[in-house]
Amino acid sequence: MVDGEDVIRLLISAMIYLAANAIGLLVANAILEDVSIDAGSFVTAVVIFTVVEVVIQPLVTQVAMRHSRALLGSSALVATLIGLIVTSLLSDGLSIQGATAWVLTTVVVWAAALVAGLVLPVFLVKKAATSARQR
Repeated sequence: MVDGEDVIRLLISAMIYLAANAIGLLVANAILEDVSIDAGSFVTAVVIFTVVEVVIQPLVTQVAMRHSRALLGSSALVATLIGLIVTSLLSDGLSIQGATAWVLTTVVVWAAALVAGLVLPVFLVKKAATSARQR
């Protein structure tokens, strides 16, 4: 049975995942010339990208496990690339020009989102602990 704490954990995880992907896309936009993100469509692009990644990641991992375990480590990069492709097709918020930019954007978004996904929970835990102490 699902209780309130499980729902809260799920929502927090979803928010961290969305924030980490937003940071990844913003970092790619900031450091890569051939990547542009429209401010007005940014939230939509982040949501599309995140939903596609959440759906596609287990599928890519499952295919890698069945056919070539050596590819298992790259499944997150493949999911990121697929997420970027779908987001650029469905949203006016993301534009990537050129093959090199696609490769670099995939790596930058994956790496920045990974780091953000590791760092954001630490900050949230510290903030929650500080808030709890002040009560």
